[in-house]
Amino acid sequence: MQRKPELAGGHASPSAHDSALVSIRGLKTYYSIRGSFAQRLIGREAGHVKAVDDVSLDLGRGEVLGLVGESGSGKTTLGRTLLGLVPATEGSVVFDGREIVGLRDRDLRELRRKMQVVFQDPHASLNPAMTIEQSVGHPLEIHKIGTSDERRRRVAETLDTVGLSPPEQFMVKYPSDLSGGQKQRAVIARAIILNPVLLVADEPVSMLDMSVRAKILELMLELKREFDLTYLYITHDLATAKFFCDRIAIMYLGRIVEIGPSRAIYENPRHPYTKALLRAIPEPDPRRKVPRDLPRGEVPDAARPPLGCSFHPRCGQAFEVCGWETRDLRDLLEQRWAHQVEEQYEAERALFDDISVLDSSAVHARLRTGRGVPGAALAGLLGSIRDENPSEPFWTGVEQVATETDAVDIRWREPLSPRATGVGDVQVECHLYDDAALEEAARRREEGSPHTTVGGTGTPTRQGAPEGSA
Repeated sequence: MQRKPELAGGHASPSAHDSALVSIRGLKTYYSIRGSFAQRLIGREAGHVKAVDDVSLDLGRGEVLGLVGESGSGKTTLGRTLLGLVPATEGSVVFDGREIVGLRDRDLRELRRKMQVVFQDPHASLNPAMTIEQSVGHPLEIHKIGTSDERRRRVAETLDTVGLSPPEQFMVKYPSDLSGGQKQRAVIARAIILNPVLLVADEPVSMLDMSVRAKILELMLELKREFDLTYLYITHDLATAKFFCDRIAIMYLGRIVEIGPSRAIYENPRHPYTKALLRAIPEPDPRRKVPRDLPRGEVPDAARPPLGCSFHPRCGQAFEVCGWETRDLRDLLEQRWAHQVEEQYEAERALFDDISVLDSSAVHARLRTGRGVPGAALAGLLGSIRDENPSEPFWTGVEQVATETDAVDIRWREPLSPRATGVGDVQVECHLYDDAALEEAARRREEGSPHTTVGGTGTPTRQGAPEGSA
């Protein structure tokens, strides 16, 4: 089947798979944080949320690329930046040979005929005061395409295409008269009525009943084949991505940490975060036991991301160069104290003067002891915590612990930012697959001073290599 013919002023159908439809390089999208009244008065900002932080990827013509990650990972912001709905802070987005970043609204409006979006909530996507005919046909009016009769015929054809038949019955209805699945079909109809080449689908089935989700995904695949569409499919659900996507990009805290063909991602995940997401997929067979060793803690604050690898505070395989810092020690102490009785907590807390010095992001901290407490007592507590769980990855990042009369001086190893490394069919941002990072970790370990505090039971190795062969 061929793409529907354009009304006046249309665009030609692109040749499938001949080149990248979208090319993203070094894309950053930051949101400013409003500070105090005094800061706003003098024009100062309190910081930025790094929603998208240096992302580069290509989206081929006719491809379905899944963008997967937890809430807060930056998936939606990346999609909205691609559409020009959110201004990019830095970087390049080339769509169909044309740079989007920095375009004026008037120029973007012309491009939006070629790229459309399906939002997560079909209930909020449709104006409750407009009939389905008005909502679906509204893009034709905005772009001044066709006469009134031509627009009405196009709406009817498009509704029939998405399975809302007979269309005349649905055109006069309001969104409140439709079920959730029917509303999403109407939203999809509105998205394809301009004959776009790119569709950004932002969690299009997450708010639908389980019985309806597969039907909507099957419809989207049929539309892809019929109209030669390209999809950026945004989801937190790796189960539906496996069914729907050609390639999958795993996103964490604004960065793409792993990208590759769907089969490679599912059969041999590389990044520890990808492995954790796959372990979180529900198992329908209640008799089958599946390991649930999920990442500890919560997604960090995107306004103050961890040093080095953003995933290292939650990663059980992190090591020396992954980015350990003061805030990690604060988290370690708070996790310990949360499981203690009050008397034990108060006794340990009294060893510290002020632990707020650990709130900053740094690789050096000087912890003063409480009144009358010698530094050796505080150092002894840290040593006992390490000895209780020597396999805790945090201790691999501690370079030196120096005891003073009334303080303990702690230094962590300088962090390395992970870089994209090719491993088989995938690209992964993880030090475990970077020979240079492993060699640097080994070098720093060998150069450690007599005061070095190192935990763990083994040397990190390149994944897939024999134990001990860094």
